Amino acid sequence: QKYLCSNCNNVLKKALQTLCGHRYCSACLSWIVRNNKNAICQKCKEEDPSTSSEGSLLAEERAFGDAAINKEISELKVHCVTLGCSWSGIMKNFEEHQSLCEYALIPCHTGCGHMVMRKKLADHLENGCVNNVTMCQKCKQSFSSSEYQVNKIIPLIGILLFSFYFQQSCSTPSVKKDGCRFSEVGCSFRGSKEKMKEHEKTAVGAHMLLLLQHIKQLKESLCTAAKAANGLIPHSELSLENKLHVFENIVAVLNKEVETSNLEITAFRRQSELDQNIIRGLELKIAELHRCLTQKDAGLSSLHKSLLFSEQASYDGVFLWKITDVGRKLQDSVTGRTVSLYSPAFYTAKYGYKVCLRIYLNGDGTGKGTHVSLFFVVMKGDYDALLPWPFRHKVTFMLLDQNNREHIIDAFRPDLTSASFQRPVNDMNVASGCPMFLPLSKLQSPKYAYVKEDTLFLKCIIETN
Repeated sequence: QKYLCSNCNNVLKKALQTLCGHRYCSACLSWIVRNNKNAICQKCKEEDPSTSSEGSLLAEERAFGDAAINKEISELKVHCVTLGCSWSGIMKNFEEHQSLCEYALIPCHTGCGHMVMRKKLADHLENGCVNNVTMCQKCKQSFSSSEYQVNKIIPLIGILLFSFYFQQSCSTPSVKKDGCRFSEVGCSFRGSKEKMKEHEKTAVGAHMLLLLQHIKQLKESLCTAAKAANGLIPHSELSLENKLHVFENIVAVLNKEVETSNLEITAFRRQSELDQNIIRGLELKIAELHRCLTQKDAGLSSLHKSLLFSEQASYDGVFLWKITDVGRKLQDSVTGRTVSLYSPAFYTAKYGYKVCLRIYLNGDGTGKGTHVSLFFVVMKGDYDALLPWPFRHKVTFMLLDQNNREHIIDAFRPDLTSASFQRPVNDMNVASGCPMFLPLSKLQSPKYAYVKEDTLFLKCIIETN
């Protein structure tokens, strides 16, 4: 809890501590002060709904950087919760990891509206981004990256396929069963059928280069043959015309294949957009479920507190309050982090007055810094309309000596004119009691056993006769 902001309830970022001892993120405190005039600390309100003390007022110039807590937070062990990411480390390195996490969903910077994993952004830009446009230098048309690659490579494929077809039809087949089909243009790979399939899949680029070299050689030989003909139309040129006609047919088939591929790419993109919309819808549902779970957790926490109070409640006007971690709570009271503590509510009878105790371990008012101050609080109850007012029963306080030697006892009768004992209008009246209940020196003295094993016991007795 000490690492959480009093406003946003997230881990503190650039923690500031206020005069009342509570901590806020720097940005949270700035926002609260900017948007609320005379803002009161929310934690102080939770501890005392009627609080209006000067120390609880929030102002940036009255807060100071909490270097100790910032250092503790920076060294907390954390891990990345992004699905698929296994990074773990300390908090001070987490922000850098967030900017580099390969599994994090980030928006495409072209403005296409897609959220993609950081490590898949390059693939998205190359194959899926509709806004990643390239200008073809030859035809001067704009294409998406995937269309541009198809537009650029298809003519070359047509030429190379024609070259290969031309070579295969003009020469005697000599490829052996265990040799690559591209051995005619220079590929020397040999292997089993399984290895051959794998080779043909992985060596497309190499095969293309071999075909390109081969077509250049064919072009040079054809030019030489044409020059040697001296204007005549030999049978070889007629043969070349036939081959060109075949080439035109191949290109026509390839163009149809390109059109089919473009239709498939368009359908794939539409499906991808539908999938993205489904994913966004699921993300919204997950966020809504998370909110519901948070609300239910808060409800369960409230029920747990109510159950705890009901278990500790007394209905006969006698209440025993056990306070643990006295040393730490005394220190919190000295520093102003938690100046006072409230006991669970208890009752004078089953349908009687609802009351509680409030203790200032470092004192309040005339006892501040020197005494323990103990007060009695009348609370708004369910049966106040049936009870006589003002509250007039004698109240006795006891701090128990755990060695049963010398209990501290103090008592008072209510001032019937005081607002503290009238029927409550708010959740609780102003506390009233003993500001100088016990000297701090006596509480901490080893001669007495008021605090034992860091625990003390307070008893309150209300005379109901």
